[in-house]
Amino acid sequence: MAGESEQEQLKAALWFAVGKMVDEETLRRNRNVTPQFIGALTEMVWAQIENVALDLESFSRHAGRTTVNTEDVLLLARRNQDLHAIIKDFVDKQKAAKAKGKSKR
Repeated sequence: MAGESEQEQLKAALWFAVGKMVDEETLRRNRNVTPQFIGALTEMVWAQIENVALDLESFSRHAGRTTVNTEDVLLLARRNQDLHAIIKDFVDKQKAAKAKGKSKR
């Protein structure tokens, strides 16, 4: 797991990214939000990222691997059919492009 200072840096970067997205949306929608809202949203996103990371590590470990791969991500997305379809389509396109690149050699 990331060291304490590294974790703080990651959390700060997430806070900045979330804040930037929220600012863009508030300008587009002519709304206001408080810094507390951005902080709470950042904490919620951080918790979700931690859960996703643990699940992906568990899936790869269960499969006897030490590295997370696309199959683990697809397994994680299995309950959200739309997200699963988007990820699967992306993975299939990447594999096709990689195979096409290898066949040109």
